Amino acid sequence: MTEYRKISAEMLDTELFSGFIRRQEVKKCWRKSGGRWVIKDVEFVDDWDAGDHRRVLGQLRAVLGSGGAVWGAFREGRLKGFASVDGRLIGSKRQYAVLAELHVSEDCRRMGMGRELFYRAAESARGLGAGKLYISTMSAVESQAFYISMGCVEAVEPDPWHVEKEPCDVQREYIL
Repeated sequence: MTEYRKISAEMLDTELFSGFIRRQEVKKCWRKSGGRWVIKDVEFVDDWDAGDHRRVLGQLRAVLGSGGAVWGAFREGRLKGFASVDGRLIGSKRQYAVLAELHVSEDCRRMGMGRELFYRAAESARGLGAGKLYISTMSAVESQAFYISMGCVEAVEPDPWHVEKEPCDVQREYIL
């Protein structure tokens, strides 16, 4: 049984990640080539260590400090997935709330946890007054398949900060 609840600033310590496995083996990624999206052989392993946990905790604290929201999915009291929405709106008309994080532990993928966290994040974005959710997402084929299945499309107005920070990410949006 999975329990979904908001994560407070008081819950943000390294112990939170004790049962969370971020590992993702990537073999293929989407890349823009000649103005078109194509799948390329790009292999790497995304696997968090204690330093990554501290970095993400800092990012989650910043989200909460901005007035945003952090959602967690817990199984047997252990964090197995989380999503966060920054409280600051971006875009030329401040139409976007940013989905800052969405991750599901390797041992709990393909169980609907990511979908539920995405919907809760979207609801938080609506509560901020956003018309769209902005997602700068890893270009891995599996990650893109998830966001496409959720109804996300290529962002109409790519955010320059996100593009510069992660030039290989795909910039997506979801209409709320």
